Amino acid sequence: MKSLSELPLVTKADKARILAAPRTAVAHRDLLESLPAMNAVQTGGAASGSVLPAELSVVAWNVERGLFPDENAALLAPFAPDVVLLSEVDHGMARTSQNHTTADMSEALNMTYAFGVEFLELDLGGATERAFCTDDYNARGWHGNAILSTVAFDAVTMIRLDDHGHWFSSDELDADLSQPRVGGRMALAAIVPRQTGAVCVVSTHLESNADADHRAGQFDRLMDAIDAFAPGLPVIIGGDLNTGNHLPPDFDWRNETLFANAEARDYDWDATPAGITTRPSLITPHPTRQMKLDWFALRGVSFVGKALIPAVAKDGKPLSDHDAIWCCIS
Repeated sequence: MKSLSELPLVTKADKARILAAPRTAVAHRDLLESLPAMNAVQTGGAASGSVLPAELSVVAWNVERGLFPDENAALLAPFAPDVVLLSEVDHGMARTSQNHTTADMSEALNMTYAFGVEFLELDLGGATERAFCTDDYNARGWHGNAILSTVAFDAVTMIRLDDHGHWFSSDELDADLSQPRVGGRMALAAIVPRQTGAVCVVSTHLESNADADHRAGQFDRLMDAIDAFAPGLPVIIGGDLNTGNHLPPDFDWRNETLFANAEARDYDWDATPAGITTRPSLITPHPTRQMKLDWFALRGVSFVGKALIPAVAKDGKPLSDHDAIWCCIS
């Protein structure tokens, strides 16, 4: 996987090819493979240290596009994070003022970053998102995951968890064509140096518009890829796993099969703080939405502290529809 300081722009010819392509999984796979920005990781920012301490402060947070990067950074600063695992970050989207929200957060926190494109958005988003648009076009249209770190990465890679075009292909039974986009759920994994030996940190985002078996398959692919990328290293996975999403109201999120599958491979979930992790936000103003979607999965490390960080600014403004989760790793 290439690591670049800038991702290649999607050209007008690329966009025309995408719009003209049949909405099939086969066509989507060809498109995904042909777009350089979808097959590389962008790195940037400046590290403030050379090696992580033995005891790590780690945050995982779905920032819901990253509307407020400076306020997001201010919310996390009291936890002095060594690693931040982000999902739903925009880069060159009208709804977030065409900003690179990952780079903005990394600068505010004095951290380096890795960013990968989950989706190339072909439109401006839903009605509540359009209210934030500063333009009628996306300069880049990229939406994805990121890792922030106080030290430089020894290695970084993207792990694609699907390529069939879940939000693109009309031949998929569970397709959702209301939000057209190219791409698929993915993870970023990085190996970072630590006083007690290197550790693999992973930011991931599983499919919302799917069932438990679909998400379990994605998490299985993630664990396989981690074993290949960082064999024998301790692992910290954090992110929005969408547990219980798009399932009947009486479905208990604890019945998602990904939990037991991970435990069978020596991961544990104990570093995840108790409590619901969603809240009404400016983009997702649903007062009855109460879900536990965000998790840490650890292997080869232990936690010594954990907390839920309410995603609320000092003035009471919601910063995301997800609260952040924090743990201290030893």
